[in-house]
Amino acid sequence: MKKTWLLGFGFFSISITWALYNAFVPFFLDEFLTSTAMIGFMMTIDNYFALFLQPWIGNRSDKTVSRFGRRMPYLLIGMPLAALFVVLIPLHTSFLTLILFMVLMNLAMSLYRSPTIALMPDITPEAKRTKANGIINFMGGIGGIIAFGAGSALYGANPSFPFIAAAVITLLSLFILHRYIKENRDSVVPAAAEPRRIRLRGELNRTTVLLLAAIFFWFVSYQGVESLFTLYGKHHLGLEKSAASFSLTFFSLFFVLFAIPSGWLGNRFGKKKTILIGICGLFLVFAVVPLVETVAVLRCLLALGGIFWACININSYPFVVSTGTERSIGTRTGLYYLASSLAALSSPPLLGLVIDRFGYASLFVCAAGGMLLALLFLLMVKHDGKTAGVSPDAARFEG
Repeated sequence: MKKTWLLGFGFFSISITWALYNAFVPFFLDEFLTSTAMIGFMMTIDNYFALFLQPWIGNRSDKTVSRFGRRMPYLLIGMPLAALFVVLIPLHTSFLTLILFMVLMNLAMSLYRSPTIALMPDITPEAKRTKANGIINFMGGIGGIIAFGAGSALYGANPSFPFIAAAVITLLSLFILHRYIKENRDSVVPAAAEPRRIRLRGELNRTTVLLLAAIFFWFVSYQGVESLFTLYGKHHLGLEKSAASFSLTFFSLFFVLFAIPSGWLGNRFGKKKTILIGICGLFLVFAVVPLVETVAVLRCLLALGGIFWACININSYPFVVSTGTERSIGTRTGLYYLASSLAALSSPPLLGLVIDRFGYASLFVCAAGGMLLALLFLLMVKHDGKTAGVSPDAARFEG
């Protein structure tokens, strides 16, 4: 568990960087663009890279052989580059240089995001992966909270300060990871005598496809609510923008608080069962929200929603990993981000069209429908959540 907390610094730095990027880059784009839709499109660049590049990078890292290990070379290249380009973003001198630095920063982040997450199952026995995922998501959530809390003060002092802080944290995290995580020493997945070719298409068996479909639909629900809730609060409930935004923090806060307990539940009762509880609970929360008229009840429901989302999100990545072999962890990490990125790209505009046609009350109806579809796909998954092809050495670690 000590190494898991240390590994959490990687996710911590990623979460802080993305939170600051999403919070303040729109202000820079607003200086050059009058269309909000175009600004929104520019802010989805990372999802396009995640869609095409991260599965390939994850697959490449599975086949990488070096004295630093399989994943660390990507961190050693990607994290310093990301730190450099995130500092350059507020120093742009034109729209062209702003877009250039944004693209380069997103490319650099894509180099190491999948390998960083894949390090967790690499150094963690299968029986402890849900707990470990809870820990790194807890640290990621804390990073996001710190970013929103301190980022505004730093931005007020100087627009460059939040980005400099993100770069410093990224480099410090890289130092910690490189200093204390030694893949060749800590990995519970023994190195193969001969590197084996792992095909992306070969990993898409029936179980994996059904699970990825479930992940896609529950992220459609989550991303739609996250992106459009403040507008829902303003136009449907008549809340002030600040009150609507503050209400959504109940969801995020209780997700962070329940990240580690949900990992324990997944380890104790099984990943699939815990996810099923989360889906059913979040379906009920989303179904009830349209009937709510008071802010206090709404915030209580959102807090419950954060708990149920933790049950889903903390256990879903280890579940995806468990449906393959130990040597395809990086590839499956990329596939996981492929499904979630597809949802992030498609959900806000699709639910926006529905809202334009039927009104804001339809937001949570659609979100509940997405959870129901996720439930149907997950029920068709016939897998116990234990990793296929666990080696005797890994089994000894688990014991």
